[in-house]
Amino acid sequence: MQGTLRFVRLRPRSLLAALSLLVLSMPVIPVEAATTGAVQTYIVTYKDGASSGSAASVIQGAGGQLAYNYQQIGVVIARSNRSDFAANMRSVAGVDGASATARFATRFKDDQPDAVAAATVTPAIPTGGDSLSGLQWDMPQIHAFEAQVIESGSRAVTVGDIDTGLDYTHPDLAANVDFANSVSCINNGVPDPNPAAWNDENGHGTHTAGTIAAAHNGIGIVGVAPNVKVAGIRAGNAAGFFFPESVVCAFMWAGTHHAIKVTNNSYFADPWLFNCKNDPGQRAIWKAESRAIKFAMQQGVTVVAAAGNEADDLAHPTQDVTSPDDTTPVIRPVGNECVVIPVEIPGVIGVSADGNFGMKSFYSSYGVGAVQVTAPGGDSILQKNPPSNPLGRVLSTWPSALVGNCAPARRVFEGSTLYCYQQGTSMASPHVAGVAALIASLGVTQAGKVQARVDNTADPMSCPTVIELAQYAFFPSVSNGAAQHCQGGTGYNSWYGHGQVNALSAVS
Repeated sequence: MQGTLRFVRLRPRSLLAALSLLVLSMPVIPVEAATTGAVQTYIVTYKDGASSGSAASVIQGAGGQLAYNYQQIGVVIARSNRSDFAANMRSVAGVDGASATARFATRFKDDQPDAVAAATVTPAIPTGGDSLSGLQWDMPQIHAFEAQVIESGSRAVTVGDIDTGLDYTHPDLAANVDFANSVSCINNGVPDPNPAAWNDENGHGTHTAGTIAAAHNGIGIVGVAPNVKVAGIRAGNAAGFFFPESVVCAFMWAGTHHAIKVTNNSYFADPWLFNCKNDPGQRAIWKAESRAIKFAMQQGVTVVAAAGNEADDLAHPTQDVTSPDDTTPVIRPVGNECVVIPVEIPGVIGVSADGNFGMKSFYSSYGVGAVQVTAPGGDSILQKNPPSNPLGRVLSTWPSALVGNCAPARRVFEGSTLYCYQQGTSMASPHVAGVAALIASLGVTQAGKVQARVDNTADPMSCPTVIELAQYAFFPSVSNGAAQHCQGGTGYNSWYGHGQVNALSAVS
């Protein structure tokens, strides 16, 4: 429910009565010395069981204006220019927390640099049906093309790609774009279904969408589930930043639009890389995002998320040196009270990345409990494999209007249509989202059952040998400099979870 402040001219004889009504209806909030400045966006969380139905008047009394009220989860988006607004809201009965979101943007960190200059791409002979399928080393690796003989996806299934939007004019995506279930959430967490609003201005979202559902149409590439629909749910702006109010909006949209059975999440949603529940400001953001994610899952949405590209052990965090990445990062200690969202929310399918040699990508984060499966994300240093994989990266769709956002050596043209090589756990996650969509197309729509099938049909992978592990010595954790290590056995371990996702086994 969107809130709008209205100002009414009162007649003198009704002024006293109106003031009396106002006194009775407005919350009692302590008066504090306050300053005014630029208008900021705030997330306000209500306590469990408390209703946010009166949020508009409460927020007005605290010196702000309602932007949007997600009453299903007790989360409200507000705007205010008062320095005391958050403190005023925290003092209201029924309110659990309030925090400004301006410094809490996060940004995906894909496209790790090459060790040497990239080679010129020469398309190989097609083997997967479409003109550039011969460059899709990632699809045979998870048996996607074989799976499509059995199940290529149902038109009744939509994957919500929570990302930077998508290029709905791209020839390999246009036929599969679900306009009715696409939206932009980047304007203060208020949903805007206008296609111009959710058009991709970065490129990242178009890339992930292609891996999920590029059409089997004879040109370009083929997605994992080429017959399902894909909805662009824009939560990231042109610079690739994801603000908390946008993430909350995105999951609420997915949960209330029941054609959406799966969401792909190739980003970090928390205000910092690690979001610490023991900090009042971060806790409000964490609670709002967690509620929205859980709401979507309760509505039957399978949530798939990238593990990250910092080579971190998410199960044993000690330090964060990269956040907040929209301003100046600060070094701070972190522990297990700090989590990465959405990948560490229970019920989310966490995905690490591997390369063309079946090894974990040098940059991929990992962790017991955080990673359920692994999937191709590319590895431009340890796992190049010419001629089908000359760059070690994953090829997918890219907006032709954003050619400058794709490095020249990574561009592949089909006429004037552009495709781009990228790498990251952002590229791994949509492979799993595509497999989840194939499972949903078989009629398995409960999120828990989809996850169980993804896990149980993955190809088990062992921790690396001592010789293999030595190759990762040059790629310690970005956060704390710790050497990468692997815990667990073939059935489940911190690097690969239950193993590499297998599309054929999942639909057989």
